[in-house]
Amino acid sequence: MDHLLAAVDLGSNSFRLSIGRVVQQEGGPQIYQIDRLKETVRLAAGLDHDKRLSDEAVDRAVSVLERFGERLRSFHPSRVRAVATNTFRVARNTQEFLPRAEAALGFPIEVIAGREEARLIYLGVVHSLPPSANKRLVIDIGGGSTEVIIGKGFEPGLMSSLYMGCVSYSRQFFPDGVVDAHQMKQAELMARREVEVISKQYRKTGWKEAYGSSGTAKALYAILTECGFSENAITRAGLNKLKERIIRSGQVIPEELPGIKLERADVLPGGLAIMSALFDELGIDRMHTGEGALRVGVLYDLLGRDAAHDKRDESVHQFMKRYHIDNNQAQRVRQAALTFFDSIYAPDEGHSELRNALGWAANLHEVGLSIAHNAYYKHTAYVLDNADMPGFSRADQQLLALLALGHQGKLTKLETLVRDRSQWVAILCLRLAVLLMRRRTDIPQLPLSVSVRGESIVVRVKQDWLTKHPLSDFTLRAEESEWRKVGFSFELLEF
Repeated sequence: MDHLLAAVDLGSNSFRLSIGRVVQQEGGPQIYQIDRLKETVRLAAGLDHDKRLSDEAVDRAVSVLERFGERLRSFHPSRVRAVATNTFRVARNTQEFLPRAEAALGFPIEVIAGREEARLIYLGVVHSLPPSANKRLVIDIGGGSTEVIIGKGFEPGLMSSLYMGCVSYSRQFFPDGVVDAHQMKQAELMARREVEVISKQYRKTGWKEAYGSSGTAKALYAILTECGFSENAITRAGLNKLKERIIRSGQVIPEELPGIKLERADVLPGGLAIMSALFDELGIDRMHTGEGALRVGVLYDLLGRDAAHDKRDESVHQFMKRYHIDNNQAQRVRQAALTFFDSIYAPDEGHSELRNALGWAANLHEVGLSIAHNAYYKHTAYVLDNADMPGFSRADQQLLALLALGHQGKLTKLETLVRDRSQWVAILCLRLAVLLMRRRTDIPQLPLSVSVRGESIVVRVKQDWLTKHPLSDFTLRAEESEWRKVGFSFELLEF
C-alpha cells in the first residue's frame, strides 16, 4: 500500500519541506518526491554577538513554519520528521523559541547533533546516486555548519560537522558585501584551520568520488559551468577563476555570473571561501553534485529502508508501469540494441555505464506514446530529462534523454548534445533496434550486424531479408544520409 512521508529541514539558511510517496515494488519500497517547499529564512543571520536569535529572525521562521504546517495538516505524526540544525544547536534562546516553532508547524522539532546531520545528509545523497563499490566523500556546506562524510554503499564511515557556514562566514568576513583579496584570504585561512583538524584522517581513509550537496555546492556548480570556468564539475581551477572574477568586481554581481540565484548572492563569498579551503586541505581536485541532501535522508530514515540493489532498475521498472510500456516490445528493442553494442565494444573497454543507459533507454523509449504519438520521442526525452527518477543522477537522466531523443528523427538535432563518439554508437544501436522491431514481433535471429571503426559505420544485412522487408530496406538506406550529416559514413552491405 502506498503512503506519504514528510521531512522538514530547518537549516541555518533555508527551511525546506519534502513530501515523498512510498511506492511498494517487488524489490522493496521506493520514495518519489511529490511536493517540496523551500524558503530562505537566513536564521543564522539573526544571531547576535551573544548567540541569541533576534525577534525578527524568530518571526521569519515562525511565519514559514505556519505555511509548512498548513501543508502537513492531514499527516499522522509518525509520518513526519522535522529536524533543526546548527543555528538551533548554538542559539542560546532555542528553548524559548522552540515551543512557538513547534506550535506553528504542528509537529515536534528535533534539534539534531552534527554527526546525526552528517549521517542523514550522507543517506540522502547516496540514495540519489547510482550504486558504487567506491568510497565516496560527501560535503554539505550549510548556512552555519559544514558536514564532511566518507562512506561506502549506504553506510557512512567518517562523519564530521565543522562550525563554519556560508551565512556565518559571509557575515563575518564580507558584512557589507565588499569582497577583496585580503578578506577572501582571511576567510579561507580560518576555514582551513577548521578543516585541518580532520584532514589527516580523511586523507588517510581516502575516497574515489567526491560529491557536494545542497545550496552552496549546487550554486557553485551552476556558476562554474555556465561561466565556462569548469566543465561538468566543481574544480580547483574553476573556484580560483570565480574568486578572481568576484575580487576584480569587488562584490558579487549577479549579472556577471550566469547560473547564480539572486537569493544566493549575499552568501556566495562565504561559501566560496569554505569550498576553496576544503579543496586545498583535503586535496580535492574535482567534485560532482548530488541531488539528495538532509531532507531526502530524513525521508529514507523514516522509511527505515536498507537497500543493496541498483535503485535505477527499480526506477525504470516503475516508469514502465506508470507509462504503460509494452514490456514485450521494450524487451525486443533492448536485446537487439545490447547485441549490437556488445558486437562493437568488448566488456573490458570501459563502457559499462553507457551500456546500462542504452538498456534503460530501450526499456523507456516509448514513454512518450502515453502523451502523443506524433514526435513521441521528444515527449520521451522531456520526461526522462525532467522527471524525478530515484537513483539517477542529473547526468544519468540527461544521457537517457539524449538516447531517447536520438532513436528516431533527424540526427542533426543532437550535434550540440552528444559529448563523444561512444554516445553516437549507443544512439546507432538503439536506432537500428527500433527499426528492426517496428512490426512488434519476435525475430529469432537478427538479420543484420553492425561494426564501427572511427567515423565509418558498416551494416551487413541478408539480401533475402531486405527483399522481403521493403519498408526496412527503405529506412536503412535513409540512415546513410542522416549519419553523413553528422560526420559519419554509413555503408549498407548485402550478403
